[in-house]
Amino acid sequence: MQTYKKVVEASYLTAEKAWSYRAILRYFYIQHERMREFLFPEEILTYLKESADFKDYTEEQLHQDLDQLVKWNNLLARQEMGRAHTIEEFKKKRFRYQCTPYTVEFERMLVEMEKGGDVFGGSLEKKEFERLYQSLVELEKMLQQSFFPAADECSQLWNDIFTYFRSITKNTSDYIAHINSEQAEERMHTEAFLVFKDQFTTYLRDFIVGLQHTAQKTQQLLRTIDKEKLYAFMQQVIVHQQHVPRFEDVTEDEALMEDMEGKWQTLTIWFLGDAYRESELDSLQTRTNEQIRRITRVVQRLGERHHYFRSRKKDYLHLASWFASMDDVNEAHELSAVAFGVFHTRHLYSDHIPSEDIYTDTWEEKPIEHETNPRIRNYREKTKAGAIVDQKKAKEKVREQYLQEKIAEQMTIEKYMDGNRIMIEKLPIIETNVRKMLLSWIGKAMAKQDRTFKTEHGRVVKVHLDSERRVPLRAEDGTMEMPAVIFEFLDEVNRHGA
Repeated sequence: MQTYKKVVEASYLTAEKAWSYRAILRYFYIQHERMREFLFPEEILTYLKESADFKDYTEEQLHQDLDQLVKWNNLLARQEMGRAHTIEEFKKKRFRYQCTPYTVEFERMLVEMEKGGDVFGGSLEKKEFERLYQSLVELEKMLQQSFFPAADECSQLWNDIFTYFRSITKNTSDYIAHINSEQAEERMHTEAFLVFKDQFTTYLRDFIVGLQHTAQKTQQLLRTIDKEKLYAFMQQVIVHQQHVPRFEDVTEDEALMEDMEGKWQTLTIWFLGDAYRESELDSLQTRTNEQIRRITRVVQRLGERHHYFRSRKKDYLHLASWFASMDDVNEAHELSAVAFGVFHTRHLYSDHIPSEDIYTDTWEEKPIEHETNPRIRNYREKTKAGAIVDQKKAKEKVREQYLQEKIAEQMTIEKYMDGNRIMIEKLPIIETNVRKMLLSWIGKAMAKQDRTFKTEHGRVVKVHLDSERRVPLRAEDGTMEMPAVIFEFLDEVNRHGA
């Protein structure tokens, strides 16, 4: 449990005198960023005295605070021997101080949090995906070479890939959290959001378009990278990291390799997903589209509320003067129809569904009868005792008819098979129901990561889609252009073998 020990270095953030501890360490952090590592108490006291909050702050208090920060391991004290001009200065043990790595990281984090305030930052930058893709392309080129370049070049490329990847994950997650925050929700429901909504929606749509342009190429690239060559590339990165001189204990190669493999696995899961969850990339696209729909709904409600309270007096006066200027009553009737619609219309509604087939067109349906009951208070439907009718024969008839349709459908599909495949580009003019079935198969396959699904006839089919080549799909109801698709029946070999 050494990893989860108490972090004493964070004590200064919540201590009773945090106001002075934080001011001292913030000054150390600022000077550290300016590459000044060692500071003397006199310099620190001069800086603190510039603030009105420290006008009564004494040198003794400063030394007490510095001693406490040394105990908490926020500062390192080193005695200065060479600059003592008097015996008293030597006896006072003149120290210079340096902040520790924990302190630098704490203050760096606090500075970033202070910039953002109480809201999430982040952004949706499509350029970051393009830079990551270009780095992965460069990585693939290196892996295809017979020998790798220098170890420092390999290390630089590896760092570039994960710098872009960390930027993508941090910015996208922060921005999604920002637009889902309570503050964003409140601002969306104000009238001022109507001015901002076009810019916001365009920003999200541009990101989606750019993401779709790059994401598919990145996913394909990650699938084709050779793991063995990638392992050898990681070895080159480790060689460079081990050559960097450090005073700490050198990390073993096995630990570095395990860390790098974990990073690569995280990157591939983010783009491709795994057996347990979908990819974060797909989730990001879905959530961004949801935000566009959400904004559309909010704007619609704001618009409705705006029109509800708006007076239409001027509109009606304009219509009245328009009607008064007309000499022909027929023209007035036409204007009335356009402005107010048709008078004395009847709206009929029925919840009866004639057919279960979702592909049936409206004109193919049979007309239905609707019985309207009289609207009188004392009306009661006539009822009579009924007998339980045996519907077994009717059920068997419907079942037999359904099975015959499925058999005919299966025979039709087999008619277009070439071995264990159906190729769209080689199909003749097909029936409308076959076209609808093939398109529904593509939809089912696209929802699966391995593009394999089971049909309603129990057949296992894998869909191969070539998005770079377009072919016509000819059917009785028309011709459509689509990517070249091949349906491969994986169970066909087993059926013939059996």
